[in-house]
Amino acid sequence: MKNSAVWYPFTQHALEPAMRRIARTEGAYLVEENGARMLDAISSWWVITHGHRHPVIMGAIRSAAETYDQIIFAEYTHAPAEALAEGLIGIAPPGLAHVFYSDSGSTAVEVALKMALGFFHTSGRPRHRVCVMEHGYHGDTIGTMSTGERGVFNAAYAPLLFSVDRVPFPEPGREQATLDAFEECCATGEVAALLVEPLLLGAGGMKSYPASVLRDLKRIAERHGALLIADEVMTGWGRTGTLFACEQADISPDILCTSKGLTGGALPLAATLCTREIFEAHLSTDRRKTFFHSSSYTANPIACAAALANLEVWRQEPVGTRIEALVERQQRQLARFAGDPRFSDIRQIGTIAALDLSVPAGGYLSEAGPRLRAFFRERRLLIRPLGNVIYLMPPYCVTEDELKRAYEAIDEAAGLFAAGRL
Repeated sequence: MKNSAVWYPFTQHALEPAMRRIARTEGAYLVEENGARMLDAISSWWVITHGHRHPVIMGAIRSAAETYDQIIFAEYTHAPAEALAEGLIGIAPPGLAHVFYSDSGSTAVEVALKMALGFFHTSGRPRHRVCVMEHGYHGDTIGTMSTGERGVFNAAYAPLLFSVDRVPFPEPGREQATLDAFEECCATGEVAALLVEPLLLGAGGMKSYPASVLRDLKRIAERHGALLIADEVMTGWGRTGTLFACEQADISPDILCTSKGLTGGALPLAATLCTREIFEAHLSTDRRKTFFHSSSYTANPIACAAALANLEVWRQEPVGTRIEALVERQQRQLARFAGDPRFSDIRQIGTIAALDLSVPAGGYLSEAGPRLRAFFRERRLLIRPLGNVIYLMPPYCVTEDELKRAYEAIDEAAGLFAAGRL
């Protein structure tokens, strides 16, 4: 693989070892060509929910491929897209009434931003400001980079990015500062929307905050006529313990973005859900009020069929019970590190656990990250720390013994770091 023509994502080719080729996937595992079984402890970048190649979803893909390939999603529609939209509205927080399809988490958020600005523009009361939370990450397209944390991820592209208002992350004991900052932003009357990852910031370091903060942010937005966009791309589909994280705050966002687990992780698909008011603001005999957005593969029928099958899995199988079991397993395994000076900020939300390895230099570019990855790889574990932040986000089919093996490796790695041997 050293001579591969592929340019891999988030990969420094001058430093990384040769890519290892995966021959197949099954359950909680990636299987290499040599037969090595790698426990996928991060769900292949957070997308695989039930496990790799879930038979119901795979069967739906095979069946749809006998009937469909791509269909232009203008002038024409198809049954999988219509049924999926109805299904999503049926399980989403109350008040969301329309579904716009795209193909990734980044594009789902781009769609949401355009919906929000379009809503105010077509209503004849334009607002131009977008408010976001410090440390957030929403994707790697231009709009989502603009709304994400500025730094090494996007420094080279600064001339392309637009400015946003940022509120501080609600650190424990400083939650009011976040609310006050958002109130101040909204007082200008120019804020169109607040874009947040509800309850948990993913790539920003697996930082969690209370549901009460999300609830209060929604109230402030409503009081000032601003929209709340919930980026549930990572937090949705049970990751935080409920189907959508917003449920824990008992709120309905004005716009909700979902992807990753939407198809159980099997195929790329995204959806941006919005209220009837946002849709109807674009509904007009004036063509200039059209929502001008699309992609070539909008609402791919085979991907929609996979997502429909995922909904069926949630309806017919005890997914909630599996999630509850995983939550308890994470708690039991994480307890071994309570009070352990090798770690700080040991935390869990739903099925996701994270802890910071105590090293002299932390952060995303910490040298601990690549060394930890290599160590875990040797032990046949797919764990990709965010610098010195180690996290586990396994598929819901993972067993107690499999999870225990991952935690034992974390324990061993921390011991080697403390002894200066890793």
